[in-house]
This record gives sequence, structure tokens and C-alpha cells, in this order.
Amino acid sequence: MNSTPPFRRIAETLRRDILSGRLEPGDRLPSENELADQQETTRATVRKAIALLRSEGLVASEQGRGAFVRPRPHLKMLLTGSNWRAHRSSGLSNFNAEAADQGRTATQQLLAVEETAAPDEIAERLGVSPNTPVIIRKRLFVIDGEPMQFCDGYYPADLFRGTAVAEDRRIRGGVHSLIEDPAGPIRRRVTRFVEDLDVRLPVPAEAEALAIPEGVPVVRVLRTAYDSNDEVVEVLDSLVPTDRFAFRYVIDVP
Repeated sequence: MNSTPPFRRIAETLRRDILSGRLEPGDRLPSENELADQQETTRATVRKAIALLRSEGLVASEQGRGAFVRPRPHLKMLLTGSNWRAHRSSGLSNFNAEAADQGRTATQQLLAVEETAAPDEIAERLGVSPNTPVIIRKRLFVIDGEPMQFCDGYYPADLFRGTAVAEDRRIRGGVHSLIEDPAGPIRRRVTRFVEDLDVRLPVPAEAEALAIPEGVPVVRVLRTAYDSNDEVVEVLDSLVPTDRFAFRYVIDVP
């Protein structure tokens, strides 16, 4: 006799259909009544099965419409040095250029610019003492009107104070265009990135602000940018819902 609870058996059947592609992204699942009839069980059991799939991030429920297979990542991010450099020459930020390459429209909303004391983990990556002044630029990245990620950029205040980075306005081509401008105030060349990734579930405020469905985790990405002298010129602290992106890293081994 099969001792698996009925709701788990229903969830396994639906999960198999989703992962095999029989149910495609955006497809509506059969109604609770239909599934209850098919599986000879109750609507309460079906609800538990769908709740389990929702917690796994496989389905999303819409009030009055039912449950749907969650879409796969909207934007593929190719992360290589040559790709980043090619986008720099286009005059677009890397995020906007990747979106444009895939026929999407990206915008960056500048939420705040301020000088503040560096948090301990940011100070560590910048190679400065805790509470050293830094300039922080807080942004929301949006694709086709949909919020995609938060991104906070930290910059050493003694290097960037008095530049456009410290001003509450957008910078054409992004901050890196200013950093690498041979006639600009910084005149550094970015040569290396180091990324630290941490996967977790979002807190309620994050889930609300980024419209993250139940069961979908986020990735916190700390990216440290180094110049040709191996000095840190930027630390980006990004919060990325895992249902919005597919990342591909290409690592060249000499």
C-alpha cells in the first residue's frame, strides 16, 4: 500500500508535468474541482498540493483565476569580461545592454544618493576601516515595467566626492563610464570583478517591493570591482529574485 499522503501524490504528478514541459510556463492548472474529481479526493487535499508547489516556486496563484505554472527567467545575464567590455563601448550600462540585446526595455530608477558610514562588510570589501565615509547610490532596475532587482552601489567618498557619483541624478552610460572616462575625474580602468552570492528567502518588505511570489528565493549578490592597480572602486550590493534571471558565468582558465 502506498503510504504517501494524497496531497503529495497530486503534487508529484503536477510537478512531473511542469518539469517535463507537459505543462508550460503560463499554463493554467486544472481547477480545484477538476483535480479533486480526477484524483477522487477533496478540494482541501488539492489545495494542500498546490500550496506545496507554490512554496517550491513552481506555480503562482491569482485570486479568482486559479493557479498557473510560473514563467521561467525573463532575462539571461551573460557574465564575462569581454562581454562587459563590449557593452562598455556601446555607451550603455551592462544591465541595460543585456536587456536591449534580448529585445527588452530596461530602466534604472535612482531611489537615493547619500554619503554615509560604510557597513562592516562593505568596508571590508573596499579595504577601508568600518564607518569610513562612502557614497551610496540606491537603484531599482525595471524591465518592461516590471521590478527586477534592487542594487545599492558603494563608492569610497574620498575618491568620488565632488563627482557626478555623489549627485542625485542618473549618469549617462552608468557609473563605470565615469570611472573609465580618460578625461573624467577618476580615470581608472576596471579590470576584475569578484562576486559573492547568498541565496535566501526574501523578508516581507522585499517580497512586496519586488512583487516576489510565495516560495521564490532571492539571491544577494555582492560584486566588487577592481581597477588595474588592484584597488577597489565599487561594491554593488544587489537583491535579485530568482524567477527573473538566468545567469551564465564563463570562466577563462589560462
